[in-house]
Order: sequence, then C-alpha cells, then structure tokens
Amino acid sequence: MSRRTILLNAVAYQSVWFATVIGAGRGLWWPGPLAALAFLALHLGAIVRDRGERRRELALVAAAVACGLVIDGVLSASGAIVFTPAAPALPAGGAPLWMLTLWGAFALTLRHSLRALTARPLLAALVGAIGGPLAYLGAARATGVLAFPDPRAMTLAMLAAGWCLALGLLALLASRHAGASPPARATLAGGAA
Repeated sequence: MSRRTILLNAVAYQSVWFATVIGAGRGLWWPGPLAALAFLALHLGAIVRDRGERRRELALVAAAVACGLVIDGVLSASGAIVFTPAAPALPAGGAPLWMLTLWGAFALTLRHSLRALTARPLLAALVGAIGGPLAYLGAARATGVLAFPDPRAMTLAMLAAGWCLALGLLALLASRHAGASPPARATLAGGAA
C-alpha cells in the first residue's frame, strides 16, 4: 500500500470526523452520514478493488457500528454521556446516528492508515483506552455535541474500558480479515517499520 493511499485514507476519515462533529454541533444530522458515504464510495472504489476485500471491509464496518451501539448506547442510556439532539437516537436513549457514522468510518482506517494496530491488538487496546476518551473530550470541548455529567472521571474510565475492548477486538477482526498474510508492519504515520 502506497503512502499516498494511506494518507488519503487518513485525510478522508478526518474529513468525516469534522463533518460529523461540526454538523452535529450545529444541529444537523446529515453532514456526517453524507461524508461517510462519500468516504465509503472512495474507499471501496479507489483503495479496495477486490470483491472479497470489499466484503471484509463492510464486515469490519458492521462490527465497529455494533461496538458503537453497545458502548455509546449504554453510556447514553445510563446518562453517563448526553449527546446533542442533532440526530435521532435509537430507541431507549441509544447512540445517535452521527456517532454510529463515526464508528463505521473509523473501521475503514483499520486495515489502511491504522494498519499498524491490526498487527498488534494489545497496542490497539492501549490506543483505544487513551485515544477513545480523548476524541470524546475533544468533540465535547470543541463543539458541545456531547456532555459528561458528573462524575466525569467515571465516564472517562468507562469510555477507556469500552474503547480498549472495542479497538482490541476490531484489530483482531481486521487482522483475521487480512487472511493468510498478516498486514505489513507500519508506523502510525504510514511508513514501513
């Protein structure tokens, strides 16, 4: 995989993140899903060309969305996180559509710009435990799309545990989807190790 492809994958995901979070912060539910669909079309059309690989990518997206349904749904239903009402939530206070969009788009990076994590599930779990809560804090502070009622430390700990498990499991799934040949070892910046 070329550095250009890896960079394109990372930039496309960040574009989805900003469109989703800024849109939700302005009370708009549609910018995130629209950006995610564009990312998916670009990803499946320009980066992943093999039909079997496309199915594996879509299975990874489904697994990530399931993780989002559980983690964000439980945190929302329990009141540990309050999401902006920009997008309809699932019944019983579940995860809003814009959050599930982010989970799905994130999955498209796991075998590409974040492929270094798929070869190292324990590292992926650690990155999830740190990066997951930081992403939520960043979104909360920058746009107000979500809030952490007190006690904030408990919510951040729950996010860390959830993301630790989710990213570890998604990394294992992504590496299994790689088939007989495991993903190439790479740095997070995309260069060869």
